[in-house]
Amino acid sequence: MGQKINPNGFRLGTSATWESRWFAPVQKYHEFIAQDMIIRKMLMTKLRPAGVTKVEIERAVGKLKVIIFVARPGILIGRSGAGLTELKKTLQKDLRIKDGNSLEIVPMDIKSPDLSAYLVAQGISEQIIRRIPAARAMNQSMERVMRAGAKGVKIALAGRIGGAEIARREWKFQGSIPLHTLRAEIDFCAYPALTKSGYVGIKVWINKGEVNI
Repeated sequence: MGQKINPNGFRLGTSATWESRWFAPVQKYHEFIAQDMIIRKMLMTKLRPAGVTKVEIERAVGKLKVIIFVARPGILIGRSGAGLTELKKTLQKDLRIKDGNSLEIVPMDIKSPDLSAYLVAQGISEQIIRRIPAARAMNQSMERVMRAGAKGVKIALAGRIGGAEIARREWKFQGSIPLHTLRAEIDFCAYPALTKSGYVGIKVWINKGEVNI
């Protein structure tokens, strides 16, 4: 089961929560879904230098709250909050929000970037694109994750790894990755790397330990 189901979705309601938290009438549902997609696509692209990993969206009556998890919040906030103000204006323009008070942006600092599956997968992707040997990139990433305090880590690559003629799948792991245990806090990410030979898929599982549920 653990190999076929996204570990984050499998743990919703126990050790994981939803990234979009709101209710809407039928007439507004499709509009809010489209807005969430626009927000995430823009922020994940624009804030990539800040090390953004996740965007959570909360809605109340006449209120939109965007929570941005970043590894380097100083880049997001900018000098005297100028970056945050500019980002808010950009979002207002893209979403066509007239009242600035109805939009709230909350940056959240990630204490340990090496325990973020998204950042680990992104780093491996950048190394593979630069033609660094896949085995070296995987080993170095796993060592950093384990040094950061993880209980286990698994990395899988699939595609024409290293420009090979035939696509294959490689994986490495250290420690314990109990995917069937709901108490285990598993961070998972699937990330693509576009090389000259085509796409290489990257999947990262990180076991952060057990949580009380």
